[in-house]
Amino acid sequence: MWEHMLAGLLNAMTPVNLLVAALGITGGILIGALPGLTATMGVALLVPLTFAMDPATGLVMLGAVYTGAIYGGANSAILINTPGTPSSVATTFDGWPLCKQGRADEALITSLFSSSFGGIVGTIFLAFVAVPLAIFSLKFGAPEFFWLCIFGLSTIAAMSMDNVLKGLISGAIGLLIACIGLDPMTGAPRFTFGSYSMVQGIEVIPAMIGLFSFSQVINLVGSRDKFIADYKPTPGALRRVLTKIYQKCKMNIMRSSLIGTVVGILPGAGGEIASIIAYNETKRWDKDPAKYGKGAIEGVVASESANNAVIGGSLIPLLTLGIPGSAVAAIIMGGLLAHGIAPGFKIFTQHGDVAYTFIMSLIVANILMFFVGLALIKGTARILNIPTSYIGVGVVVLSIIGSYAIRNSMLDVAMMIVFGLIGHFGGRIGLDTGAMALGLILGHIIEENLGKSMALAGAEGSIWAVFFGSTISFILILLTIASVMTPFFLKKRAAKAAAARGGAKVD
Repeated sequence: MWEHMLAGLLNAMTPVNLLVAALGITGGILIGALPGLTATMGVALLVPLTFAMDPATGLVMLGAVYTGAIYGGANSAILINTPGTPSSVATTFDGWPLCKQGRADEALITSLFSSSFGGIVGTIFLAFVAVPLAIFSLKFGAPEFFWLCIFGLSTIAAMSMDNVLKGLISGAIGLLIACIGLDPMTGAPRFTFGSYSMVQGIEVIPAMIGLFSFSQVINLVGSRDKFIADYKPTPGALRRVLTKIYQKCKMNIMRSSLIGTVVGILPGAGGEIASIIAYNETKRWDKDPAKYGKGAIEGVVASESANNAVIGGSLIPLLTLGIPGSAVAAIIMGGLLAHGIAPGFKIFTQHGDVAYTFIMSLIVANILMFFVGLALIKGTARILNIPTSYIGVGVVVLSIIGSYAIRNSMLDVAMMIVFGLIGHFGGRIGLDTGAMALGLILGHIIEENLGKSMALAGAEGSIWAVFFGSTISFILILLTIASVMTPFFLKKRAAKAAAARGGAKVD
C-alpha cells in the first residue's frame, strides 16, 4: 500500500495536477463564498470538463473544488453573517461576532487553518481505515439515522442557553416549515394552501439565504453604522491564531475532525449535521461555555474542522462500497463511471493509480488551500471597508441570484424574502434563527427516517426492538439525554461558582 501511496503522491504533485488543484481550490472558494452556489453545484458544473482529461487529473480538479467550496462558505458566514454553504451555519454563531469586534482576520484565518486540518484528518482516515469505517456505516439504518438527527436537534438546548424555551420554539417552527410539501411516505400534499408550486416544498438553501443574508440586509438598512465593522488589518494575526489553536484548541480541533469524519461516512448526513454536533460538543466540554455565540474562536475551530473532515469521510463508502456519502460524492461517482471506472473496493486493485492519486491529491489540496486562502483573505476582508449601502445592494443581488439558481424558480426567491422577514422580526422578539435553521435542515431527514422506522416496526411487530434494539441507537439516545441536560448542569455550576465568589467577598 505504501508504494501505491507514494506513487499517488508523486502523481498528485506533477505540475499539471498542482495547477489544476490550485485553480480548483480558488474556484471552489469563490463558489462557496457566494450564497446559493453550493459545492454540489460547483462540482456538477465542472464534471463535463473532466471528460477530456486524464481520469486522475479530472478527479484532482473535482476534489479541489469540493475542498475549496466547503471552506469558502466560511468567508461569507464570517463577513456578512451569511453561510455560503449550509455546512457553515454553525460558523456564523461566533464568526460574525468576531467580525463585529473588528477581529475578522482572526476569524478568517482560524476557519482556514481549521478547514485545512480537518480536511487532512478526514483524508488520512480515507487512506488508512476506509474499510472498517465503511463497514461501520452499513450498520446505520433508518432508526440510527433518526436518533442521530434527534441528537443533532438536541443541540438547540445548548445553543439557546440564555432562553431555552425560545430556542425550542424556534426549532419547532423550523420543523413545521420542513413539513410543507409532499409527505415522504404517502405522497399526500401538506400545508400547500392550494398552491401547486408549494408541492415541491421549501428548499433549504433559499431559506438559509433569507434567514441569515436577507435579514442581515434589513438590519444594515436600519442601522446608522457606515460600515459593517471597524476593521483594520492587525499585524501578527496569523501567529496569534496558530498559537491560540495550539495552546487551547488541540483537543477541540482533533475531536471535531473525528466527528466530521464519522458523520461524513453516513450517507445523507452531511457537513451541516457534523458542524453543529461538533460545535455543541466543544461547547459542552469547555470550562466557560458562556463565551460561545459572543465571538469564541473555539466555536469557529469546531465548525470548520468538522465540515471539511466530512469530505474524506463521505468518500470512504464511495471508494470502498460504491455508495456515495454525500451529494457531491454522488456527482464524483458519476465522473468515475463516465471514465469507465466502477466505484467499489476493486478500484484499489484495478485502478489503483487513479484511486491513490485522488486520495493523495486531497491532502495536497488541503495544504494548498491554506496558502491560497491566506492570499485571498487579504482581499475578502476588505469588504468590511465598503459602505454598508453598497454591501446591502450587493447582498440583495447575490441573494436573489443564488435563490433562483437552485431550481430556476421565482418561488424560491419569494421564499427567501419571506424567510428574511421571519429572521429579522423573529430576531427582534428573541427567536433563534440558528435553531430555526437547524430544525428546517433536519426536519426532512427526521421525518423520512421516522417513517421508514415505523414501517419496519410494523413489519417486525415491535417498536421497541426497532428504535431501542441496537447498540448505536442506545448510545445516541444517551448522548441526546446528556445534550438536553447540559444547560441545566452548566447553569447550576455557574450559580455555585457565583455563590462561592460572593461568599469569598463577604469574608
